[in-house]
Amino acid sequence: MKTIQVVAAVIKEEEKIFITRRGYGDFIDMWEFPGGKIEEGESKEEALIREIKEELELDINILDFLTTIDYDYPNFHLTMHCFICEISSGELNLNVHNAAKWITFHELDSQKWIPADVLVINDLKRYKKKVLAK
Repeated sequence: MKTIQVVAAVIKEEEKIFITRRGYGDFIDMWEFPGGKIEEGESKEEALIREIKEELELDINILDFLTTIDYDYPNFHLTMHCFICEISSGELNLNVHNAAKWITFHELDSQKWIPADVLVINDLKRYKKKVLAK
């Protein structure tokens, strides 16, 4: 089975998380953490900064590594490296998504997520508890 390596940004601002709704493909109109494929020769961090700039026209700071998720879709295996980020500059423009919004941690479970992103939520909740415990 083909493996696809991607990166995803969990963009936070205070107690809110930024999510995007897929505007194409099998998972159209489902919510996800923005990001995309790692290109040949790129580090995970370089790929994430590039993807967010291409998809959203935003510049980000990568604050922390969150998790790596492995998920088997019917036609491929996905390995998704997720990072906690913040927006540093830019003006939001949705180039591949059909919606975006800020949600609270309490709203995470009430979104219609792309399957692999569901796994990120559990790690995000553990991360939040760890950060608050400091």
